[in-house]
Amino acid sequence: MPRSHPALPASLDDDWSERRADARRNHEKIITAALEVFAERGLAATVPQVARRAGVGKATVYRSFATKADLIEAVAEYQLRWMEHRITQALAESDPYQALTVLVGDLAERLAGDRVLADVVPASRQVHNRNIMTGIEALLISAREQGGILPDVTIADFQILFGGYTRQLNTMEIRDAAVWRRYSALVLRALSA
Repeated sequence: MPRSHPALPASLDDDWSERRADARRNHEKIITAALEVFAERGLAATVPQVARRAGVGKATVYRSFATKADLIEAVAEYQLRWMEHRITQALAESDPYQALTVLVGDLAERLAGDRVLADVVPASRQVHNRNIMTGIEALLISAREQGGILPDVTIADFQILFGGYTRQLNTMEIRDAAVWRRYSALVLRALSA
C-alpha cells in the first residue's frame, strides 16, 4: 500500500524550473514513487518498480537520474530534509525534554515505516554535512540543563543507543511502529535523570 508523503521540498525541483511542464511533472512523480517504493522495499527496490509506480517508462527515470544510486541519493536528500525540519521544530519548543521525547518517538515511527530511511540515510555521505546531529545535540544539552537528562549524557551516548536499536530492529525486519516507539522510550528512560 503506498504511503503518503508530505509535499516535496521545492528545492528538490530547482534544477527543473527551466524544463517543460511535463518533464517537471514526471520528475516529481518519479521522486514520489521512489519515496514509496524504497520505503516499502529498501535498497532491493528497482528502477523498473519505481517507473511502474510513477506511471512512466524506465528511460524517463534515467533521464532524471542517471543511475539507481542517484535516485537513492535524491530519496535520502528528501529524508534528510524531513529530519532537519523536524529537528528545527523540536528546537523551537519551550520544553526541551518533552520536545526530545516527541522527536525521538517521531524518528522511530518514521524509521519503522520507511526502509530507505533506516537503510540509506545513516550511511549517506550527506548526513555528515548536515546539522542533524548538531540539532539533536543542542536539544539533548537543553534537556540536560533542564534536568530531564542525566548530567553525563553525551551525543555519542544517544547515537550509540538510538543507532543500536534502530539497526537491530531493521536487521530483524521489524516494521511495527509500536515496537520502534517502545525502544525509543527505553532509550530515553536510560538517558533520563
